[in-house]
Amino acid sequence: MKLGMNLLLWTGGVTSEHFPLLARLKATGFDGVELPVFGRAPAEYKPIRAELDRLGLKCTTVTVLTKETNAISPDAATWQKAVEWLKTVVEINHILGAETVCGPFHSALGEFSGAGPTADEKKRSADVLRAAAEFAKQANLTMAVEYLNRFECYLVTTAAQAVELVKAVDHPNLRTMYDSFHAHIEEKDPAAAIRTVAPVLAHVHISENDRGTPGSGQVNWDDTFTTLSEVGYDGWMTIEAFGRALPDLAAATKVWRDLFPAPEDVYTKGIKFVREQLGGTSTRVG
Repeated sequence: MKLGMNLLLWTGGVTSEHFPLLARLKATGFDGVELPVFGRAPAEYKPIRAELDRLGLKCTTVTVLTKETNAISPDAATWQKAVEWLKTVVEINHILGAETVCGPFHSALGEFSGAGPTADEKKRSADVLRAAAEFAKQANLTMAVEYLNRFECYLVTTAAQAVELVKAVDHPNLRTMYDSFHAHIEEKDPAAAIRTVAPVLAHVHISENDRGTPGSGQVNWDDTFTTLSEVGYDGWMTIEAFGRALPDLAAATKVWRDLFPAPEDVYTKGIKFVREQLGGTSTRVG
């Protein structure tokens, strides 16, 4: 099992000013970090790779689609931009030496039609992801598409829908992931949801129901970790929490108040909690 920390708690774009943070996360015991990939040229990620290597940290990444790169847009030029962006993401991941890129890159984040997903939208998403996955194959990269709650997207909001999309894409480099925050909202039984995605599960986000410190809220962590163990999951477990440091992200994720005393509480208490869960000795975070 590899433990990571999502850097969206601090930034939407890692630069050299965040290198001391990387060192603190390494010292805390994380195996790697999850880097946001929301823009910039691939070459700009080379110094980050050098610092990760110097510290002995691995990485995964997270990306999204926007209105301008919406894979399910009826406009061919728009979904072609989605393909091109995801190809750039793959190139960036190759530079970073990342094993997995995750995120809701099946459709644009926060864009709604006012109705449920159509067959044409599902097909367009699958076609875009298939093209991107073929490019990812050349970089030995796994793409783990993420289902979100209904307030952030409408195309893929459950484990069953995520599996349906993966099957429609039908490519070995395109799989899905499990996020405890979204499952807490959308699933009747999160443990059953884990079993549903298990055959194509490539990544896990450890995220509390309020996006705060894992172990401090309502997620049924005992069932979550027990079921992940039962299905034999042995990949990355990345802590994901959001604060108010990034106004655009806070607005997108609807974070209007402080959910923890300081970011340090999230990663120090969070990693302790996850390790205790994995060891079967966990107690709730105070």
